[in-house]
Amino acid sequence: MTQIQQPPRPHPNRLISPSPTPSSNNDYSSIPSSPAMSTSSSHGNNNNNNNNSSSPAVPNTLHLTAISHPSHLTSLPPELKSTNPHRPLLHIAPSGHTYTYYLNPMMQSVILILLVEMLERFSFYGINYTTTAYLTGEYNEEWNADMTSIQASSYVSISTAVAYTTPFLGAMLADNLLGEYTTIIMGCCLCYIPGLVLIALTTLPNTILGLMEFNVKAIQWGLLVLWPIGTGTVKACVNVFGAKQFHPILQSSLIERYYVNFYMCINIGALTGGVVVPIVAQWDVTWAYCIPVIVLVVGVSLFLLGGRRYVKPVPRYDVGYWMREVVFGGEGGGGGRSSSSSRSQRDKMKEQQQLLQQSSHNGPADKVGIGTVLLLSSLVIPFNIAYAQMATSFIVQGSVMKSWGMIDAPMMNNADAISVLAFGYIIGNIIYPELNRRQIKIPTTYKFAIGSAFGAAAVGCAIITDYQIHRVYEERGEAISILWQSFPYFLIGIGEIFAVSAAYEVAFTVAPAKKKSLASAANLFMVGGAPNVFCIYLYNACRSWFLNAKGLAHIHKLSDYASAKVVNYFWLLEAIAMFGVIVNLLPPVKNWVAAVEEAAAEAVKTPINTPMIRKNLKQRRKDRGGGGGGGSSSTNDEETPLIKAKKHADYLKYGNGPELRKFGSMRAGPSLKNAHPNPSRGGGGRQGQSTSLAREVKDKLESYADKR
Repeated sequence: MTQIQQPPRPHPNRLISPSPTPSSNNDYSSIPSSPAMSTSSSHGNNNNNNNNSSSPAVPNTLHLTAISHPSHLTSLPPELKSTNPHRPLLHIAPSGHTYTYYLNPMMQSVILILLVEMLERFSFYGINYTTTAYLTGEYNEEWNADMTSIQASSYVSISTAVAYTTPFLGAMLADNLLGEYTTIIMGCCLCYIPGLVLIALTTLPNTILGLMEFNVKAIQWGLLVLWPIGTGTVKACVNVFGAKQFHPILQSSLIERYYVNFYMCINIGALTGGVVVPIVAQWDVTWAYCIPVIVLVVGVSLFLLGGRRYVKPVPRYDVGYWMREVVFGGEGGGGGRSSSSSRSQRDKMKEQQQLLQQSSHNGPADKVGIGTVLLLSSLVIPFNIAYAQMATSFIVQGSVMKSWGMIDAPMMNNADAISVLAFGYIIGNIIYPELNRRQIKIPTTYKFAIGSAFGAAAVGCAIITDYQIHRVYEERGEAISILWQSFPYFLIGIGEIFAVSAAYEVAFTVAPAKKKSLASAANLFMVGGAPNVFCIYLYNACRSWFLNAKGLAHIHKLSDYASAKVVNYFWLLEAIAMFGVIVNLLPPVKNWVAAVEEAAAEAVKTPINTPMIRKNLKQRRKDRGGGGGGGSSSTNDEETPLIKAKKHADYLKYGNGPELRKFGSMRAGPSLKNAHPNPSRGGGGRQGQSTSLAREVKDKLESYADKR
């Protein structure tokens, strides 16, 4: 019997190499290619000997997951094309709903989504960076909440925790009731903008709110309820809604670039909001807090203008599904409108997946649920505890330092955004491509560990700065420059690139297709909600370290800060960040995360099963004489390579499916250039391995290729 040699695991989303002449009816590599679909392989395997000199060079590769040019349409069968010339790509969802897509969704619709995200982040960080200083009276000593540093920091942490917990609400509304589009609009109009308006009104003494004293209840409703609920509801939906503007199969490779742009827009908004609002607040805090209101109103208006351009997937209309998933962790079922036939179809697909899992050499893949996403994202909690200090204890420390021109403590937060933009470009365009070229992949937990290490380094710099504050004050009675804080902020920004971006990526990657918004909410809670809740506990547990010599918690003046022991709090944060480094370097943790990612990759092997495909299978059985009697041809049609594991053994042996890489953190992997041919298939001159994604679209493309 022929010995099959196992080649290296294929690189995710590899190109498909079409053969000049099909070797069999089941050869999906015979799909014709289009000249515009060439993405020239860098491995030097191009064969130009057969090119026709009278026409452009015919590419030897076809990328089925990057359809973005009109010439690409010539390589697609009619089943994948719509009759709408503006949105020519067609997708029939498993639910039976039909959606059409632009060839260039980034410029046609996604740009408006990125714009509203950028303006929303402007508003969020403009308020978030200045809240501590506003509540402690740094901007206006005569009209303020008169809060201590601990109280102001607690308010900020509570607000942030609510903002990163309420994405569960946004996910429930988006996935089950309203859809992402309507949820974003309602979140902005009913909560976000009214919250910003209420916060701005608290800056006006004795006028609109009609009180002679600062209205604490108004700031509580605006800062702790409306504003964070609005931002959390919107946050869960925006990134997922943008990703859904791309065809889920034919444009899946383009989604990673979208997430790179999405993260860049976040930081551009954070940078501009963090510069404009604090500068204006030094002059007039009322005008400063009116700017986020105006900016967000403009953003929502632009978002509404593109209403007809968006792909708006139909929600499930089943709150019970969400409750089963979140509260009880059940499989979820098929929604309120499920029939017995749809349940039997789901049972059939489960059986198909079990067959695949039983045939895998890696053993059965564990079920990946929202609980798993929560555990994965919890690995970055230590880093995010350090990250949360930028709007709290770092501001407290910076308030007693000497401003450098217009740069004060709140404005120093922009060093983080600058760091993300600068080092993000270096890491994304230099470091990761070089690792990719060398076929080196950084495990997800190692990215978390690197991020936590930079978080620990940032807190270490804050410790050095604190000792410097005390030393200079004791020697000369002076304050040191605020520029000392640039080091912690820059280091936090670098850590954010590794830890936070990897957390977003792995959450989207491992989540089942129907739970993307819910997984996004779970990740946001572990990134921002849980760390800030923990910080609230830390503030109160370490309260004695924030007291001055008189036993008071007012330490926003240098003389009071010098008598406090805030440095002890920083040492505790240092220990927490180092704990995060150690945990993520442990081999059992690394292996568990790798197993979860592998389980998610296994889930991609389930066949595309839509009414159109089922209809085509029946038609093909008729054409081949399968009729209904259970002949071999009929059985073969039923048992497509992705359905029947027994006949798909060397597929499982030669690849584990594509890795869904949906965020701006690039993953390297081995290439196919040294892959061995598959002797069992014949045609040894061509590659023996192609992506499982090609096999997923095989059923749709096969009949078209045979006709061609």
